[in-house]
Amino acid sequence: MRRVAIVFAITAVSAGLLTGCGGRRDAPQHDAGGAVTCEVKQETRVGIATGNATGVYFALGNSYADQVSQATNGKVKATAAETGASVQNIQQLVAGTYQVAFSLADTASDAVLGVGSFDGKKQPVQALSRLYPNYTQVVARTGSGINSVADLRGKRVSTGSPKSGTEVIAQRVLQAAGLNPESDISAQRLDLTKTVDGMKDGSIDAMFFSGGLPTPGLTDLFTSAKGKVRFLDLTDQLPAMRKLSPVYEAGTIPAATYGLPADAKTIVVPNVLLVRDDLDADLACVLTKALFDRKPQLEQANSAAKDISRDDARKTEPVPLHRGADHALTK
Repeated sequence: MRRVAIVFAITAVSAGLLTGCGGRRDAPQHDAGGAVTCEVKQETRVGIATGNATGVYFALGNSYADQVSQATNGKVKATAAETGASVQNIQQLVAGTYQVAFSLADTASDAVLGVGSFDGKKQPVQALSRLYPNYTQVVARTGSGINSVADLRGKRVSTGSPKSGTEVIAQRVLQAAGLNPESDISAQRLDLTKTVDGMKDGSIDAMFFSGGLPTPGLTDLFTSAKGKVRFLDLTDQLPAMRKLSPVYEAGTIPAATYGLPADAKTIVVPNVLLVRDDLDADLACVLTKALFDRKPQLEQANSAAKDISRDDARKTEPVPLHRGADHALTK
């Protein structure tokens, strides 16, 4: 039933974008290139691509949709949908299925450069803002004999949903440890909910997930399987990761995040909020303004939003900042 409901919701949003009534503008128009007023003059529907239902993208995306709608007194009717995350989000953003998409910065960089999953074709996307950092969370069952990433060889490992930013990072971390993601592990390409279930019942030995702190699904895992799972240290993989992209940085998952006995060393990468490069500049301005004006409400949905900073908002390179967002951040 859950999948049916999600498909129905996405279909309904998509249908709403294609139909209007009484001359109302339901789909955002292309940017006319004039002066930015930061006012949306007609009712507009906006679909927001998020991520797995137990991840931070989904929690914040739904809250953001509500706040955009409230901030515009319903003139912008925003709706969030569960998706497979970064790569899929960008593909569907470009296709017009959604108008806003959450993405990891490394995947967004690949998109505008036309490399990686977007090999040979640069994607027409721009950013509204840099968001909070995502933490690469690699967890192994304590009885599996896994003490490092190299120990994942021959193991059953969830690398995340297909076409997700988690899958991209998982493959790169594995390669940084000298493993072939295609042949050296038994890859389970599962969403976070199924991954956590597999970790609990022992059908999966280890897992990757890239998300903000705390990730609800991992809170569940560390609570339900306390003492049976632990984080792997990714310190040794960072140098090779930074050769791929400068967006990768050293990070620490505080012990208190999941009630663990010690901090965990990991790799972090920023998130960005994306739109098509031809999105109406006034709408882009309104969306960006709502992100910061309603930040306290977003923090209530998930504490990861506390790390969204206006000071860092423009740091989206090599993804260009949309001119509507630039106007909102200048005011």
